Amino acid sequence: MRNWMIPTLLLATLAFAAPHTARAADLSCKLRYNLSGWSIFYKTAKGSGTVTCSNGQSVHVRIRVKGGGLTFGKTEVHNGVGKFTGLSSIDQVYGHYATAGAHAGVDDKSASSGVVTKGNVSLALAGKGKGWNLGVDAGAFIIER
Repeated sequence: MRNWMIPTLLLATLAFAAPHTARAADLSCKLRYNLSGWSIFYKTAKGSGTVTCSNGQSVHVRIRVKGGGLTFGKTEVHNGVGKFTGLSSIDQVYGHYATAGAHAGVDDKSASSGVVTKGNVSLALAGKGKGWNLGVDAGAFIIER
């Protein structure tokens, strides 16, 4: 009799937990953004964008980047795209995301990509632009209303 109890309890536990796990990952959101800034040891940039989610919700956002390191340059990102993971509500997009990375670019061939995180929420970013930059830095990617 004991041999069937453990598999039955395991299946019951998995059946109960599966719907709760799936709900946290149900919301798929994307960020479309423009950003421009400069860096001379200190890095700063400002921009704006729109977050659009799979449930039809959409919000306009302001973006700020702050940080520092061995970094020099001036850049612009046009029509950047970001993809959020770990969201259960569009309100979770707001806040300070941790950043760290290396970058290099010249003229119209500049490109940027990276992943920023805030707790369980991550945002994968990719964009093309113009400018010149070289360096290694860390800081914050901030999304505001």
